[in-house]
Amino acid sequence: MQRIAVIAVTMLLVLAGSVSAQGQSYPTKAIRFVVPFTPGGGTDYLARLIALKLSEYLGQPVIADNRAGAGGVLGADIVAKSPPDGYTLLLGSPGSLSVNPNLTKTPYDPLRDFTPLTLATISPFALAANSAVSANTLRELIELAKSKPGTLNYATAGTGSTGHFAGEHFRMLTGINIVHVPFKGGAPATNAVLSGETQLSFENLPNLLPLARSGKLKILGVGSTARSTLAPDVPAIAESVPGFESVTAFGVLAPAKLPVAIVKRLNDEIVKILNEPKVSELLAARGMQSVPNTPDDYARFLRREYLRYGEIIKKTGIKIE
Repeated sequence: MQRIAVIAVTMLLVLAGSVSAQGQSYPTKAIRFVVPFTPGGGTDYLARLIALKLSEYLGQPVIADNRAGAGGVLGADIVAKSPPDGYTLLLGSPGSLSVNPNLTKTPYDPLRDFTPLTLATISPFALAANSAVSANTLRELIELAKSKPGTLNYATAGTGSTGHFAGEHFRMLTGINIVHVPFKGGAPATNAVLSGETQLSFENLPNLLPLARSGKLKILGVGSTARSTLAPDVPAIAESVPGFESVTAFGVLAPAKLPVAIVKRLNDEIVKILNEPKVSELLAARGMQSVPNTPDDYARFLRREYLRYGEIIKKTGIKIE
């Protein structure tokens, strides 16, 4: 019996040594970082910043590879079908991991076919109003909408966009009747609320802040569960509407069944990068809050977001047009 115990302990030590060595020897070649969006813009900037710093930390090139298409599904599918060896990574987005898998059948399971490494950034959505709207607080807006059902419109970047989900979730939780007006992109939607074509808009907070500061529109609330460091004076919508949340979150993932030692190595290095003051400062300038975490925490976040979007779709009937 004692001999069996000794053998078992020896095998565990050998296995632990093998796992440790695997993490230390990785990587030995270039790493592909799939970005499921076109070059340019904040998302691409985030990916390239992580890739540049990760190249320095790992001692091997980390190459951003833009594979846009199908709302992020194309790039995500490439990673889902890649070998779990740590040489193919994904910049995950709500479109590829929460929205599209709930709206349509995707060629991968967002909760089964990836190894979450860490959440990277969040950028809250916000509810903005044309300056002529009489309501100056969320409670006043809700009262106004209830007194005039169906007369207030809200603009978004399109059907199935994060702003659309935000608006429908807000409508669902408050019981008000506001009408969705989809546009082809965030800029036309913001212009619509500026011109008075629509009274309201759900849009990324960083895009709205300069306009609010110049008095061209007013921001009534932000979609993060707590007040955003980008606009600490603006209340969270959840303060008046419990349960509301709308943020654009990006994180780093790998194919499913990535070895534990490589998971730890990548998480350690990416978290270190995102916690660098200069990196946080650069991201904040583009409206993104650096929020790295553990693989388990990120996995829980992804599951919660997937289920939350699914519930909104089920209760509101959002469909791709």
